[in-house]
Amino acid sequence: MPGFLAKIEFVAGAILLAVITVLVFIAATMRFFGYPLIWSVDLAQLLFIWLCFIGATRAMRERGHLGVDYLVRPFPYRYRLALETGLSALFIAFLLLLAVEGYDLTMLNKERQFGDSGLSYAWVTIAVPAGCVMLTISILGNLVQAWRSAKGDRLLVFTRTAAEDEAVIETGAAE
Repeated sequence: MPGFLAKIEFVAGAILLAVITVLVFIAATMRFFGYPLIWSVDLAQLLFIWLCFIGATRAMRERGHLGVDYLVRPFPYRYRLALETGLSALFIAFLLLLAVEGYDLTMLNKERQFGDSGLSYAWVTIAVPAGCVMLTISILGNLVQAWRSAKGDRLLVFTRTAAEDEAVIETGAAE
């Protein structure tokens, strides 16, 4: 299942990035010729917000976010796993709070129009709760993987092992 989700995230991210690129190029070209597409900037911003959350989710699942582990690196594995488990609980609580507040904000913005695009501003604000839910699912997946591998591969929730770094490099070269 994680491989399937990875493919969906990759395809969705690639499509969004391609659409944003083409949209900005066409908008710049049209503006050069004196026919600006006023709605294009709004749509590019909307798609970029969704792209950011999809990218953040992918990076979380692959344990690719930046982290400072200088102080905890010397700790034994079980202490690091316990620390990352506690941090997971804290992050999930924060993400769920953001999801609830983001949903409330979305409901408040249903009637508001997003710039000159004619779209509801709710399409922008719903990215926050959707992204928070996707990030929560990624953290929970990493947490389950880490605890299942505690005696074997010794994975952590947020930190990549050297073997994972090599696998990501090989997978990235294959894509």
